[in-house]
This record gives sequence, structure tokens and C-alpha cells, in this order.
Amino acid sequence: MTAPQTPRSPVPEEVGAELQRVVQRWRQLPLDHALSYAGRVRALVQSLADQVAEATGVRASMVPDCGPATLMDQLTVMVYDASAAAVSSTRTSTLTSTLAQDLASLRRDLS
Repeated sequence: MTAPQTPRSPVPEEVGAELQRVVQRWRQLPLDHALSYAGRVRALVQSLADQVAEATGVRASMVPDCGPATLMDQLTVMVYDASAAAVSSTRTSTLTSTLAQDLASLRRDLS
């Protein structure tokens, strides 16, 4: 009897590392600083949601604004969804090609 395989994350290693750094930095921010960057993070989340919708052929919808406390959860979900869509799409490069760079740029701005 063999043990079932644990599915691997579709998130590329370098994207996952940058995402983790962004999340850690976000948790260290004072609230006023986080609020000043919330719009930029929301824009990235929405952009990812739109790209996933296009790649998967579903209708795009607005990601709800649930406040700064949930932004990193929303970003994490959208990074996962974008990576998963890239794996099953023929447009792999467009979905994740700049994601690590986008996350690194966001992290640097948060500093």
C-alpha cells in the first residue's frame, strides 16, 4: 500500500518566497502605513483576479474591500489562483511572469 501523494502548490518557488516576505512585512506595518498602501495592494489583487478570470473564461468580478486586515489573505488566494490558472492555461507566462517582481516591488515600497 502506498501513501497518497500530497499535491504540490502551483505557486512557483520564487513567487512564494516573495509573497511570504510581503506578508511578513505587512504584519509589521503600523496601521496608518498599511492604510496608505492598501489601495496599491487592492489594485494588485484585482489585477490578478481579472487575469485569472480571463485565463479561465469566467466573468470578471470585483474583489470585495474587506479592509487592510484581510488584504494579505486576499493577495495570497489570488497568487495561488493565478498560479493554478497558469498551470492549466496556455498563457502561463502572462499570468506569472512578472508576479515575483511585482511582489518584490511591493515589499520594497512597504519598507
